[in-house]
Amino acid sequence: MVQSIKKISILGSTGSIGISTLDICRQHPDRFEVVGLAAGRNIDLLLQQISEFKPKIVSIHSEEDYQNLSSKIPTTTEIVFGSSGTCAVATLSECDLVISAIVGAAGLAPTLAAIEEGKDIGLANKESMVIAGEIMSERAAKNNVKILPVDSEHSAIFQCLNGENVKDVNKIILTASGGPFLHTAPNEFEHITKEQALKHPNWDMGAKITIDSASMMNKGLEVMEAHWLFNMPIEKIDVVVHPQSIIHSMVEFVDASVVAQLGEPDMRVPIAYALSYPRRMTTQVTPLDLTKHRELTFYKPDLEKFKCLKLAFQVASKGKTYAPVLNAANEVAVAAFLQDQIRFIQIPELIDVCLQAHMPISIDSIDTILSADSWARKFVITSIGNIS
Repeated sequence: MVQSIKKISILGSTGSIGISTLDICRQHPDRFEVVGLAAGRNIDLLLQQISEFKPKIVSIHSEEDYQNLSSKIPTTTEIVFGSSGTCAVATLSECDLVISAIVGAAGLAPTLAAIEEGKDIGLANKESMVIAGEIMSERAAKNNVKILPVDSEHSAIFQCLNGENVKDVNKIILTASGGPFLHTAPNEFEHITKEQALKHPNWDMGAKITIDSASMMNKGLEVMEAHWLFNMPIEKIDVVVHPQSIIHSMVEFVDASVVAQLGEPDMRVPIAYALSYPRRMTTQVTPLDLTKHRELTFYKPDLEKFKCLKLAFQVASKGKTYAPVLNAANEVAVAAFLQDQIRFIQIPELIDVCLQAHMPISIDSIDTILSADSWARKFVITSIGNIS
């Protein structure tokens, strides 16, 4: 039987996930056609992607970028811009699967738009599930949409649960590399530099996600994402530090058996699984040779040293609008750190102050989420001005 070509739109095509996704599509031109690309401001890279993949529609960040791009691409490609442009890429009628890889809360609107149009989602934008997990899950079920995790940890859990009954799960175990500061003494956190925080030992990621990994906020967000993706109570989700990043996550079952997914730390593997699900395909990733690694080590996370992870666990148990506030506060604090406005140690301090000031309400709509997000961003920006 001839396999039909799956048509793909990529939100965040010039980021690390987008680039890796296009590499998989490049390897399998008989299986995938890239029909839509949405990018930020990396026009030079986007032009290369347009030239190679010839998408039907492309979205760029601003009207100025739109004008700059218009004269440089084929007339067969439609150009749009802004948030409405990104949503147009996400909802393109002929698209089968949307890879949602825009970093942060900005990925929520186009991802929801794609779900409403019945598009399956390859989800790399964990923040949308963190801040709107219940709404995302309900709308996906209503529109018969599959949400396929692209994060390596959630893809690992997804694979470990394949064919299993979730009632037989004792707990989910998310692994964390521990980032660059796993063995850094707490009293040295005061002097951590941006350059140090951006040097992840195992993964090549964008700046924001790399800082989140250094603070371990990334793992906290993944706990909340796993709660919604797998309909699992927070108390059944655990985090274990595994510096080698060979075991990408595990599931412990009621009979005390543990199933794990292993592989070299390369995002092309989980991306390929989301693209080809329920089948598998080649990736050109180096196969795992355990004889070369020799030792796999594990530690309990230090919640006093990595205060962002502690805050995330607290928020995950509280519900209401705490999650959107946590996420927004973190996004603003990380951006401030990357712009040398605050020190690394002040990231969790700002988030904590924001959470303490927040008056939570139940989430009944997207507007409630966006309102909490907006309030938190303004609060943290003001707080930065007060401490700088």
